[in-house]
Amino acid sequence: MATQGNSTDNLFSPYKMGRFDLSHRVVLAPMTRCRALNGVPNAALVEYYAQRTTPGGFLISEGTMVSPGSAGFPHVPGIYSEEQVEAWKQVVEAVHAKGGFIFCQLWHVGRASHSLYQPNGGSPISSTDKPISGRWRVLLPDGSHGKYPKPRALEASEISRVVDIYCNSAMNAIRAGFDGIEIHGAHGYLIDQFLKNGINDRTDQYGGSIANRCRFLIAVVKGVISAIGASKVGVRISPAIDHLDATDSDPLTLGLAVVDLLNKLQDENGSKLAYLHVTQPRYHAYGQTESGRQGSDEEEAKLMKSLRMAYNGTFMSSGGFNKELGMQAVQQGDADLVSFGRLFIANPDLVSRFKGDAKLNKYDRKTFYTQDPIVGYTDYSFLAPISRL
Repeated sequence: MATQGNSTDNLFSPYKMGRFDLSHRVVLAPMTRCRALNGVPNAALVEYYAQRTTPGGFLISEGTMVSPGSAGFPHVPGIYSEEQVEAWKQVVEAVHAKGGFIFCQLWHVGRASHSLYQPNGGSPISSTDKPISGRWRVLLPDGSHGKYPKPRALEASEISRVVDIYCNSAMNAIRAGFDGIEIHGAHGYLIDQFLKNGINDRTDQYGGSIANRCRFLIAVVKGVISAIGASKVGVRISPAIDHLDATDSDPLTLGLAVVDLLNKLQDENGSKLAYLHVTQPRYHAYGQTESGRQGSDEEEAKLMKSLRMAYNGTFMSSGGFNKELGMQAVQQGDADLVSFGRLFIANPDLVSRFKGDAKLNKYDRKTFYTQDPIVGYTDYSFLAPISRL
């Protein structure tokens, strides 16, 4: 079982995450930004990530496509082509030049896509042929929003090929210089579509029982571990998040089952996973009201604490944190690391602002998913430098 944190620890305490010596616990969360025109990272991404890098700081890239059909947003980067690998090298080099560490988040949205994002206009793949409900809308390439289409349920015989796609992308990320990768198994995307019984209606070995529903995730994690080593692999899950209809009848039991399976994994050298990244149930995307929350604050706290105590390794939390909540989480031993999203969008020097209790810039939600390489992306202000006599 995980040990509780030291009461003297806080967001600014150093932390050893496997083979990485971090200087603080404030992590850049993976966030979709839609600035990689035609799926290829560019100079804007280099500046964006470099701006948010601190010596010994840890960053996780935005969700990065593992295949041409894995996108559900316009102009998100990929890691499946040689052009993309070469382009990512510039981003990684900029982060490393400032002394930071960066993992690449591997992303397949599954049914959370549209025929406009699919090769030859085909149907998105999923665990099911049920579409996402009209409660949600997909962002289309022209900036409008559309209805999610009916997906195609993967045949069991196809799943090993999808696992291979993740493995190849992981190896590409390492070739691009990334320090590791994060497998996105959360927020209603492909892996989560297998995990949650509110989506997964399969009757084969990938559906039904919790063990069966976890089978795809574990196959991906095992494959990636074999490809690049466990110490370079993180996993993100969100058992209690209902984003994109990703509901489960028993999120605590599901989360604990995933944790138990992950705890057992290691590579041939005996190394374990780099970390487990869990989204708080209070998270809500796109600015919708919190009516979609699936339980009371007490239930949410119980779920997160249970997962934290069950996981034998570095535990990262995300979802609705500010400085006060982040400090609390680390000091109380509820998390080793805390990832910040929207606050980091608007405050490239978030760590410095937190340390100095400085006022934070406000984020502009209207510019989260535009293609402008500057506005709402790299133009947020830094703290004025202190003049020295």
